[in-house]
Amino acid sequence: MWQSVLLLTIFLCLTATVHSQQGGKDPNQNQPPPRSDRDNEAGESSSRASRIDLSPPKDDAKEHPNSSVPEVDTGEDTSGDVQELHPFDPHRAAKDLEVGDFYFKKKNYRAALDRYQEALFYKPNDALANFRMAQSFEKLNQPDDAVEHYEAYLKILPNGPLSEEAKKALEKLKAGPAPGKDQARR
Repeated sequence: MWQSVLLLTIFLCLTATVHSQQGGKDPNQNQPPPRSDRDNEAGESSSRASRIDLSPPKDDAKEHPNSSVPEVDTGEDTSGDVQELHPFDPHRAAKDLEVGDFYFKKKNYRAALDRYQEALFYKPNDALANFRMAQSFEKLNQPDDAVEHYEAYLKILPNGPLSEEAKKALEKLKAGPAPGKDQARR
């Protein structure tokens, strides 16, 4: 029994010694995060007073004529305004194409068209989505819309794998309906 009392006393003495060496602070107590003085050394500030110039270079419009140009700067500070961003999600666009192809094979051209449009929403200027939309519009007897999307495909991929098929479809659509087709239906 006296041995257990001795061991307990030694343990308490060691705990008190360690606690006093730490300055009486609880090691589990939250401590402030480390700070860096690098900002002060470089003379930089994180305040709004020192903003970075994000305007495009002077010759940007000449060097990149096909890029979208932001609205003209009115001189007002609009950095706090909420600006809508167009979502870009190529994985979701690929899934929409896949589902659209499923509907197209089932001859549900309206549903296929909806999925191809959604694919273009998540990945604008997608050549395959434009081509498939053109095919869907053609099946839905909307030749003007079909022409628009075949031309969009050819603009994106003029020598693409489906360019010959797109060119043939454009020739057929621009020529109009075949003269014997309407008479054969009657």
